[in-house]
Amino acid sequence: MSSPSTATQTPPVSPAEPLLRVRGLAKHFPVRAGFRSSGAVRAVDGLDFDVRPGETLGLVGESGCGKTTTGRMLVRLLQPTAGTIEFAGRDITHARRGALRPLRQDLQIIFQDPYASLNPRHTVGRIVAMPLQVNGITPPGGVKKRVQELLELVGLNPEHYNRYPHEFSGGQRQRIGIARALALRPKLIVADEPVSALDVSIQAQVINLLRDLQRDLDLAFVFIAHDLAVVRHFCHRVAVMYLGKIVEIGDRDDIYQRPQHPYTRALLSAIPDVTTLGPAGRIRLTGDVPTPLNPPSGCRFRTRCWKAQDRCATEEPALTTRDGGRQLTACHYPEQGPVGAGPEPGPDAPVPSGTVEVSQ
Repeated sequence: MSSPSTATQTPPVSPAEPLLRVRGLAKHFPVRAGFRSSGAVRAVDGLDFDVRPGETLGLVGESGCGKTTTGRMLVRLLQPTAGTIEFAGRDITHARRGALRPLRQDLQIIFQDPYASLNPRHTVGRIVAMPLQVNGITPPGGVKKRVQELLELVGLNPEHYNRYPHEFSGGQRQRIGIARALALRPKLIVADEPVSALDVSIQAQVINLLRDLQRDLDLAFVFIAHDLAVVRHFCHRVAVMYLGKIVEIGDRDDIYQRPQHPYTRALLSAIPDVTTLGPAGRIRLTGDVPTPLNPPSGCRFRTRCWKAQDRCATEEPALTTRDGGRQLTACHYPEQGPVGAGPEPGPDAPVPSGTVEVSQ
């Protein structure tokens, strides 16, 4: 990605009461054979995390791990199967539409695809004004003036108020989506892979825009992504998901420099090293991700882990601090040392053949 300013320039977050508190969050989609239920896809299966005011929490993992489902539950586009979601001290887990409407002003979402998330029949002005009209809000100076201010805020020409989405590039469309999310001056925005559909040169511009908006408007973000290089530039804390569960969560520097979960280390090893023009110490996981219809017993990552022991199949590891690390890790045999050290075998056990390949 073209260089947004370095990760160390991300503004610090002061300790505060969580704006968003999630406990035991789960979403199971029933699978039916005719009129009978034949199981459930456990897309999200028990998440615990907090987001403080002004903070960005990055939610990362492979495709299909439950990131987008989690984001949609946070803004109540999906009904949770279990667990609780507290926003600004209020339990919104099962809040009905009438109770959710005032909360929508403080809790918004930016969708992944800027081509599909904008109605092609509506002008940009109407798209950005929609949240104001739905909530019956008439800002000082009128709706049009407010919409033009929002367009200017995200780097678009206010005079494009009457244009249609097809007249804009992908990066410009995503800026329109950001303007729409900002219309009600929210406290927290769920950004569902907001730059993954954009050209690499445009990604940096959008990330820098979001960071400037966060600083100026004191926004909190749940930033969903699979690109760890992007996450490092934007997020204060990082939660790593695998097969519906968080396997590691902690401050950005701890996660990137001293990952403890083997899956986190494998993900980080895939980030290209510019000094070698390729991944340095790449860990290649073999085998497919298990189906969420029937996840493995114990640790869900054990079927692809080079450190797996008998204990991993019978006992699910708790998400807790391990071996003196500051981050929370769900692993019986956590990794040690800096990220470039490569994978470590489990105690008194050979590395399973064909499970992992490390190229130096």
